[in-house]
Amino acid sequence: MRSLEEVQATLQIAKLKEEDLQKTIQCLSFGENVSSADYCLMELDDNLCKHIEAGQSLVIRGDKEERAVLCSGDKTYDLKIADTSNLLLMVPGCRSPDELTDSQESSHVVHRQIWGFCNSYWELRKQRPKLKKLKKLLMENPYEGPAVGGQEENTENRLTMQDLLERIQASEEEIKTNLEIINACQIDGYWRMLDFDYEMKLLGHVTQLVDSESWSFNKVPLEDSLEELSPLEPKEMIEHCLNCYGKRYTENDKVFYTLHEDKVCRATALLLLQNAVKFNLREFQEVWQQSVPDGMSTRLEQLKSVALVDRVSHPETICLLRVDDLPEDTLDRFNHLFTLREKWTEEDITPYIQDLCGEKQTTGALLTKHARSSMQNGVKVFNSRRPVAT
Repeated sequence: MRSLEEVQATLQIAKLKEEDLQKTIQCLSFGENVSSADYCLMELDDNLCKHIEAGQSLVIRGDKEERAVLCSGDKTYDLKIADTSNLLLMVPGCRSPDELTDSQESSHVVHRQIWGFCNSYWELRKQRPKLKKLKKLLMENPYEGPAVGGQEENTENRLTMQDLLERIQASEEEIKTNLEIINACQIDGYWRMLDFDYEMKLLGHVTQLVDSESWSFNKVPLEDSLEELSPLEPKEMIEHCLNCYGKRYTENDKVFYTLHEDKVCRATALLLLQNAVKFNLREFQEVWQQSVPDGMSTRLEQLKSVALVDRVSHPETICLLRVDDLPEDTLDRFNHLFTLREKWTEEDITPYIQDLCGEKQTTGALLTKHARSSMQNGVKVFNSRRPVAT
């Protein structure tokens, strides 16, 4: 242990004036069992610090083959190791200059033990949640409706919210938001995706009822719908369908729904396109309009991010291409898109890269980084900056 005299002698050799320093002198020494492997440091921003100080949790998620991410209640962060040339010491009880007082008239020495040291730390960077896996897991056992004829429900691969939190690299709030986006529902405590054909069957019951009762699509009564359709399907499934394809509101203590024209038309288009590689565009538009409920109008804008129109071919065609089915990684996504089509207009490619944008990032910035632009017949098009892996 250093004495005050030894410290003063060191200061003299270093040509430091004692009166310019704090009166409290902290001498550091290594403890007996100190190790660099015992501790890991993590750099937190102000928001995450307040999150921890408020008693909330941070959770590291990721399967063995995945890169770990850290999640708060509503955000996801990438974990990266950052090396530092300075040795970082962990010293419990050590005080920073602003925590020391100059109440002592003369200098005095206190001794602190180093518990651990590191030359790297975990650096956090906010990132998009990795949610592709969520739909993939739920589609391993989609809900096809209540069991009939004495058949037993398939209980394999059913997942609770806790199961999802353990396997999906996203915060709880981000998972819940995505469950709503993909029209998942909770059945007997398990989160399930509806089989697409069963979902369309439910939607067909609803739209046929609206037509037969001459209701307005802007005023579909919940109670009457459940009463009329309950002999055909469970009430909770009918209400789930209305929640997926309509907006709920209350009027005179009664619950009504306004059906979303775009959602209903989009679902009908997916039903038509799912079994065809390519569809003649003009023929498709005719069949599509005939297939939607009377009073609804179909528009190609309704199919952004789920179907791709080829204006170059003769005749013009349309095919199914859902952004949900594309790779989640940015480089893999661009490589896949340029495999499908060598040159893209900005209008065509934007719906398929919009979800890749980070905070304050635009699709234009993504295209500048990952694609090369040129003019073709007076139209700006984009092709890959690097050889496309096939």
